[in-house]
Amino acid sequence: MASPAVTRTVRPLEGLHLTASGPPELTGPAVEHLRLLGAGAGEAQAEAASGAAPADPRDRATARIALSGAGFERQEAIVRWSGSPAGGMTDEATVQAATGIMAVHGRRDGAPRGLAVDYAATATGVLAVQGLLAALLAQARGGRPARVTTSADRAGLLTVSQYLAAAGADEGEAVQVAPGGPPFTSADGVLFELETLDPGAWAAFWRALEAPFGAVRAGWRPFQFRYATACAPFPPALHTTAGTHNWRRIEAAAAACGAEVCRLRTLDERAAEHDGAAPWSLTPHASGPRPRLAHHEAAPPRPARPLAGLTVLEAGRRIQAPLAAHLLGLLGADVVRIEPPGGDPLRGMPPTCSGISARWLALNRGKQAVEVDIKSAADRRRLREMAVGADVFLHNWAPGKAAALGLDSGHLAAVNPGLVYAYTGGWAGRIPDAPMGTDFMVQARTGVGEAARPRDEPPAPSLMTLLDVLGGLLGAEAVLAGLLLRERGGGAGVRVDSSLLAAADALTAPALRRARRGQDPRRPAGFRRPLRTADGWIAPTDTCAPAAAAYDLRELPTAAALAQLRAHGLSATAVTADPAELHHDRRFPGSISRDAHGAPAVPDPWSFL
Repeated sequence: MASPAVTRTVRPLEGLHLTASGPPELTGPAVEHLRLLGAGAGEAQAEAASGAAPADPRDRATARIALSGAGFERQEAIVRWSGSPAGGMTDEATVQAATGIMAVHGRRDGAPRGLAVDYAATATGVLAVQGLLAALLAQARGGRPARVTTSADRAGLLTVSQYLAAAGADEGEAVQVAPGGPPFTSADGVLFELETLDPGAWAAFWRALEAPFGAVRAGWRPFQFRYATACAPFPPALHTTAGTHNWRRIEAAAAACGAEVCRLRTLDERAAEHDGAAPWSLTPHASGPRPRLAHHEAAPPRPARPLAGLTVLEAGRRIQAPLAAHLLGLLGADVVRIEPPGGDPLRGMPPTCSGISARWLALNRGKQAVEVDIKSAADRRRLREMAVGADVFLHNWAPGKAAALGLDSGHLAAVNPGLVYAYTGGWAGRIPDAPMGTDFMVQARTGVGEAARPRDEPPAPSLMTLLDVLGGLLGAEAVLAGLLLRERGGGAGVRVDSSLLAAADALTAPALRRARRGQDPRRPAGFRRPLRTADGWIAPTDTCAPAAAAYDLRELPTAAALAQLRAHGLSATAVTADPAELHHDRRFPGSISRDAHGAPAVPDPWSFL
């Protein structure tokens, strides 16, 4: 079909009608984002957002979200806890247990631990919105409507895909995977996170605090690799050293040495300062002609590849932007990765498969690569020329770097007025005097350290890269919204911005609502704490957990422990203690494959029928 005849669209879903039904845990995040993108609310949608439990037990595991109107045929997304009827996953706790989230998050503590936030459900909601936006975009480009399906278990596998890839690599980790890590505690009881990418700044900071030389030297490597391993077994002397200085002295040492420290903020503090901003911003280019869209392929996009024919230029590093581009590639876009001369140094980061970093492959397989020296004026001109034929330019450079290079949205819009220019950053300019915009610092600053753990545990940011992954999901969602806005706006390009701060706020949204109501924002003691069995761990559903905790299962094999709980009408599932176990887990039949390099690969998070 032709693009719908809407010429003054301010938001990409303006004029579309939204309905939703099913578990509020699955519909809530998606409905909120669709409303922010302009979709109008219907009665079913309002009911889903209210938090009321579905009356029909059959609807407790499946959500349905639909958009229609404004020239589009009805577009529906089916969202489930588990993509397999035999999966045994029926809520957030059991999804975290089965997909390996509990195992990775628990590495810091030496045993599986559940996240006290609804991480899998939040990711699932964003994936559902992505699927709907992609399917509407395909309709606008002449394709047929398709029913989108996604599930929380696939979202969970996506969030641990780097850890799964590393577990199935040809070699072991470059550092020890063992308990330990930040935060540190000052002499006056301040919990704080430390960040630096410079080994010299790391050493200078600890020398200023008079830490033993051997501990400083031994601590750098696990600190450097904590993003990859989700743990940081520091020498105890570093924690002891931090505990001998007050917070003011620690702040001064960091400032003098080029390192950064951040006090762990509370959820109450974050709720008090929250500005209510949407997870992303979409700003049409202010000047330049509105080009008539010329799609790159004669045939309309197929349902399974709704972005076919579109080109994404990605200049990303680490996780956030590369993951966003990876998702756009899974949806059918041609992704061209901009790498420095000699290629991305992270390609060689251990462990490897066929000589290529397994973690790098988890985010970048299937992308083309072009080496560009952005410090060279000639190469910057070449990059601008490449942008002329692209639909999306996506990056996560440091704040201000794009403008300094002449590669900001205004510069590229001048050569391609129809470009969707996407920036996935740290703070989105919303926090004054913000520290470095990295995952763990954002967790510390926004109260995620409190939200991730129940109230009987001290706050601590998860060493699983929660926000980098969720930030990448939001980045892809923002790009899809920008592309749809471009289609409905006659071809005018759009700048889209997303951030790790937005990911933190999306993840902690229920806790922040509790804080604003004057309630304790943290979950109760023991929340989502797995139960030990003779040979492993099991995780009850959230509703069954209080009753299940009354049984002593430590001498029973896992299968027998699950059977005993079932006999008493309680639901639980086995905890995946190591991501490597997912390869043979019967709860995910045929889900884990191997790519051309032999690296484990998780399934696409959506299906289009």
